[in-house]
Amino acid sequence: MAIVDVTVIPVGTETPSVSAYVADIQKVLKSYEEKGEIRFQLTPMNTIIEGELPKLFEVIQAMHEVPFAKGLVRVCTNIRIDDRRDITRKMEDKVDRVMNHLNK
Repeated sequence: MAIVDVTVIPVGTETPSVSAYVADIQKVLKSYEEKGEIRFQLTPMNTIIEGELPKLFEVIQAMHEVPFAKGLVRVCTNIRIDDRRDITRKMEDKVDRVMNHLNK
């Protein structure tokens, strides 16, 4: 199981706001989540996705395509992958581990 941090950056939009693009990307993610293929979490600056790495690459490509489908001709996507194979750990587990250190 891997955890991926993804930021899709639409370039050349008519307005500085990209929330409509983010909303459409979240709909794509929801469809994968409803099929049980991933879990995801929207943050103010990015989206965190959890799942099997091959599936995550498929999901990232689907996310990257959203602004193109809305008529843009340039999109930049940043990806950071945490792929730990010695244990299975979920997004919440990583946060809980840090919180446990803070509460000592």
